[in-house]
Amino acid sequence: MADNNSLIGGGVSSLPFTDRVIIVQILVIIFLFINFLLIMTFFQKECFYTSTRYILFAITLFSDSLILFVTNILLILTYLEFTLQVWICIILSASMILFNIVTPVTLTAMTLERYVAICMPLRHAELCSTRSTMHFILIIHGLSSVPCIVILSTVFASASLSFYTQHRLCAMASLMLYRWQDHVRSAVLQFYFLIMVIIIVFSYAKIMQVAKAASGEDKKSSWKGLRTVILHGFQLLLCLIQMWCPFIEAAVFQIDLILFINVRFYNYILFNLTPRCLSPLIYGLRDEKFFHALKRYAFFGLYKRNIR
Repeated sequence: MADNNSLIGGGVSSLPFTDRVIIVQILVIIFLFINFLLIMTFFQKECFYTSTRYILFAITLFSDSLILFVTNILLILTYLEFTLQVWICIILSASMILFNIVTPVTLTAMTLERYVAICMPLRHAELCSTRSTMHFILIIHGLSSVPCIVILSTVFASASLSFYTQHRLCAMASLMLYRWQDHVRSAVLQFYFLIMVIIIVFSYAKIMQVAKAASGEDKKSSWKGLRTVILHGFQLLLCLIQMWCPFIEAAVFQIDLILFINVRFYNYILFNLTPRCLSPLIYGLRDEKFFHALKRYAFFGLYKRNIR
């Protein structure tokens, strides 16, 4: 059994920086670049930054990009067995918890927007105005901050002042000192995801009813909205699995450090990178209007720069 307590002092281990880590860096750079292009495209047309669905899409891009950046840094530090002072780790963990929740909550809000657009079209302009969307964004971040506050409060309530100056691997597993903290975290996250699953299933059922009853262009629009809700549900499932990863990692952390590093690496690939590839696919490439704007900005924008 590895001595995890020996990782104090902030040193770097002799583990080699393998090809698989380098490949992940390339993938992260590619995804961040794609997200950057999508964000810049979002600001190119007024119809995007005045439309609820595209504003919420931009929120997911921002949160996903931040999560990719922070988690990638922590992945490298973990792989190198580089330790940080606990207070720095708490700040990084707070941002991870917050934006890990922001993405699924925003996906749920996007699902509700599709529900209103298809099932309540006459009220869509009123309920999904630009002003209302700004309120939605505040509500999304307010709701997302609650699990972060609750989880970190369990750390503050159980740790002594000397704990914050210790050097540890930066992972939630190293911040959870007692079993009850894991139970609190699990209960909060499962409650949130239960509510989000209920909302997505409800929206799916209602849109399905409208799709069956509609005809012509309305039917085509309804089925397209239904496919979008299904994709949001799949993303939410991946996010749910991702929320279970820290509990798996916490159990492995107590057994063996190298196994913990390997498990964290594969969890990162499957449940961090994969869900965040779907947002650009669903709205950046599936959406015809946004896709044409992206092509125009990516190719013509770069062409103009080269001429200059």
